[in-house]
Amino acid sequence: MEILIEKLHAKDLEKLFDFELENRDFFEEMVPGRGDDYYIYETFKRRNEALMNEQARGLMYFYLIKNTEGLILGRMNVVDIEKSEGVGHIGYRVGKAYTGKGIANKGLGLFLKTISKLGIKKILAKTTTNNIASQKVLEKNGFKYTATGTEEINLNGQLLSFVYYVWEK
Repeated sequence: MEILIEKLHAKDLEKLFDFELENRDFFEEMVPGRGDDYYIYETFKRRNEALMNEQARGLMYFYLIKNTEGLILGRMNVVDIEKSEGVGHIGYRVGKAYTGKGIANKGLGLFLKTISKLGIKKILAKTTTNNIASQKVLEKNGFKYTATGTEEINLNGQLLSFVYYVWEK
């Protein structure tokens, strides 16, 4: 499947909201939920407008993964950017219907090419110990394993730890 990545724009908010709502249960199997308020459109819109303002100031970058028809397949972002160091923290998610199709792998590859042009030289990533697919995506894109955390989190009744990675240009 042919894909592209685009920065988040206000015109995308309704489609992004639908994507998040449709995939809520699936995402919450792998990461802590964002709370019920996130799934009220006005709250969602306000939060994402704030993110777009931060993006405009270069404090974070937020991209959508789309197919050639403009359908949102996933999203990727770099947050907590330390500009002086060129370091940020990555997060990404792909909709349930698009997992296992190489979308995250291709999207992350495109994202890394784009983000490195924006002065990001080092990206930190983490995933849970049970998210083997995400670990593989990170490793295929040049992220190096650095550690497995000792602190456990309870996610849906399962005790998990975080696995940490780093990518450097």
